[in-house]
Amino acid sequence: MSPAPRETRHFTAAQGLTLAADCFGDPGHPPVFFFHGGGQTRHAWGGTAKALAEEGWYAVSFDLRGHGDSDWSDEGNYYFQDYGADVTALAAQFDPPPVLVGASLGGIASLWAVANAKQSPSAAGLVLVDIATRMEQSGAERIKHFMTSRPEGFASLEEAADAISEYNPHRKRSKDLSGLAKNLRLHEDGRYRWHWDPRFMKTRDLSRAHGELQSLDDAARELTLPVLLVRGRMSDLLSEEGARHFLGLVPHASFADVSGAGHMVAGDRNDAFTQAVARFLGEEIRGRSRSA
Repeated sequence: MSPAPRETRHFTAAQGLTLAADCFGDPGHPPVFFFHGGGQTRHAWGGTAKALAEEGWYAVSFDLRGHGDSDWSDEGNYYFQDYGADVTALAAQFDPPPVLVGASLGGIASLWAVANAKQSPSAAGLVLVDIATRMEQSGAERIKHFMTSRPEGFASLEEAADAISEYNPHRKRSKDLSGLAKNLRLHEDGRYRWHWDPRFMKTRDLSRAHGELQSLDDAARELTLPVLLVRGRMSDLLSEEGARHFLGLVPHASFADVSGAGHMVAGDRNDAFTQAVARFLGEEIRGRSRSA
């Protein structure tokens, strides 16, 4: 099978911001959108987008606002509703509606967009990656500490890789740092800093975030589209109890608990993650369309 073609495109999101995206496959195929977690970029999905494109999907992996090559918000609008509005604006540009795959912040934005949709249907399916409507405060604090602990940046890619290994010791460290380089900017002072707007973290009030997530419980109960919840079995953000709570709200949802993976499921076990998403798309999305 020939490799899925890739092109980088730019899309207009909410508030007139332009978001960068890598697009894989034939634009005429059913779309699948990927939204990364806070502090990551569109490159966070490993080979998942490419693999799905080779199975007949149009896979579009976005840089969220304030991240990667997408626009920064001059007003510092980096709240959940801002990201959700972006998802809504992007989905409205596609027919048929896309399947939304979101990790952490990207998952919250996707759930928000589905819950607040004024058009029906706004999405063909929803995949939440290590996020639901409950999160562990200790895990969220650990993520926040990692993201804010080095404002001075790193002297080299190797130093940044050391910091990641300390934060995520169960993941095997890659000898190839080219992927890591995509998540960092080399500044004029010769130091590498994360590829996102520093103002983004000023909106990360964990108490507010916890409350906003819980407020989506009612929205989760109303979900009728196909849903897949993917959890990293070693996650310190989405606990077993948090997953069970969500599955109780959405009893028709599928569930994948990926062993050997923490919060960054797609990076920790990309093979298992890709298989879970591909199975869901084949059985729940294509299967439904064939029987309709």
